[in-house]
Amino acid sequence: MTREEFTEEIVAARLAKGLTWQELADAIDRPVVWTTAALLGQHPIPAEQAAVLVGMLDLDESAIPVLAAVPMRGGLPTAVPTDPTIYRFYEALQVYGGAIKELIHEQFGDGIMSAINFSVCLEKKPHPAGDRVVVTFDGKFLPYDWTSAAT
Repeated sequence: MTREEFTEEIVAARLAKGLTWQELADAIDRPVVWTTAALLGQHPIPAEQAAVLVGMLDLDESAIPVLAAVPMRGGLPTAVPTDPTIYRFYEALQVYGGAIKELIHEQFGDGIMSAINFSVCLEKKPHPAGDRVVVTFDGKFLPYDWTSAAT
């Protein structure tokens, strides 16, 4: 089976068993956002942890090496996301991306926020006008090194 086929099985098995993403994350002692992304095909899952998840989901053991393999990351079905939740992140970056970039350069210098040395946290925050979604991106600042560029 392909990674995509196992991903479909994972989603179906999780729902059929009534398991939450948090329960799966707790079983392997990993953050819930990372575990969810990994089970959706965005990170390799170490074989020992993959075996735990495969057991919880009653998947075939042939899934373990597939889940442990380095995946092709990223990619959405369309250039502009059409899923409303994902589109809102796209929209927020269209509106605030330039400002965030300017502020990173102003406060840190010429460089980028790493998405490799990175963590993300999702929290639910009660609010009188309706619960709030709080998403924290925590990436290492990586300065550009122009001094070592070939001349």
